[in-house]
Amino acid sequence: MPELNGVAPYFEVFDMISSVSFYRDQLGFTVLFASPEVDTNEGRFSHFVRLGRGRAEIMLNTAYDSNERPPDRHEPRWQGTRHTRLYFDCDDARALHEEFTARGVKADPPEITRYGMLGFSMTDPDGYGLTFHQAVRRDGANPVAV
Repeated sequence: MPELNGVAPYFEVFDMISSVSFYRDQLGFTVLFASPEVDTNEGRFSHFVRLGRGRAEIMLNTAYDSNERPPDRHEPRWQGTRHTRLYFDCDDARALHEEFTARGVKADPPEITRYGMLGFSMTDPDGYGLTFHQAVRRDGANPVAV
């Protein structure tokens, strides 16, 4: 049977410039593909961008066509972002947290989650939740990151 090689969730974003900056400059993702750039009232950007770091990938698409974005995002369509969360598996949650916070990212400190992983969380510019976590093993009563 054919294998699946990965998954790249797709999200609409309010401001592509700030979203790409967040994922690329603060979280260390690389732009893997971008549609041709357009000049708009909001600036010059691509309407679609696929980013990756390691084997994790995400796809971002602008929620509005060129020159149609409202001045702010107080409409009902954005309320659902607070219910969407991405979970990224990583091999060293503490080091990743240090890297992100050194770049100015505001994130909760790493801790053992209620589901038994070592992880930390934050939100992106559109309010989507991001959790970075790694497996832990039990060494007696103490959890140890693996």
